[in-house]
Amino acid sequence: MVIKPEIDTLLSKVDSKYTLCTISAKRARQINDMLHGVRDQALLTMSAPQIAQITSTKPLTLALEEIAAGDVSYERVKDGIK
Repeated sequence: MVIKPEIDTLLSKVDSKYTLCTISAKRARQINDMLHGVRDQALLTMSAPQIAQITSTKPLTLALEEIAAGDVSYERVKDGIK
């Protein structure tokens, strides 16, 4: 089985596998919310094949592809707890 983007590429973009998990999950939720809005609007104006084309890739896959491409960034913020 081939996984794309490759895990080594993804891990080179973040400081740990835990960060990768958190960032990809958060971005996938954002994409999912956006797709639901697009899908709701599309039902009013687009044909079924056009709707399928918009939503054929899963949100987590899109998020991981964005991370690998360097399109998603993050900033570690100290929470003030000592």
